[in-house]
Amino acid sequence: MLLGRDDSFYMTQALHEAQAAFDEGEVPVGAVIVLNNQIIARAHNRIEASKDSTAHAEIIAIGAAAGYIGDWRLDDCVLYSTLEPCPMCAGAIINSRISKLVFGANDKRLGACGTACDLLSLGLLNRSIEVEKGIMQHECLGIVQAFFKSVRKK
Repeated sequence: MLLGRDDSFYMTQALHEAQAAFDEGEVPVGAVIVLNNQIIARAHNRIEASKDSTAHAEIIAIGAAAGYIGDWRLDDCVLYSTLEPCPMCAGAIINSRISKLVFGANDKRLGACGTACDLLSLGLLNRSIEVEKGIMQHECLGIVQAFFKSVRKK
């Protein structure tokens, strides 16, 4: 076990990804996936750059993690996201068998993990996904608010 690595450490890594998205003109959402205390995937939104509405940080990270371990089943993996996943991403979390989701800021408009709706607690596919919310909430919400403030000034 790697000492000193907790939810705040991994969320900080996701925030680095969110900052990369911000710098690229993307909505600043970052995600990392952890297995056995090791980051096996990291990603940020790439919707504008790829012209692909499915290029959310969580979806990209799930694909990268599956590639890393050589299996679509991400049992025992933890996904850290700076923003509450949308319905599409919540579905991908369920389908990929991620064991736990940790997110920073609630998404009042599209959050599908307890805020606008709650897809993860429905017991879909007989899966139970642990959800922890509000980790570094202030920082995660702050980067989103700063991004939209900068967009509105243009």
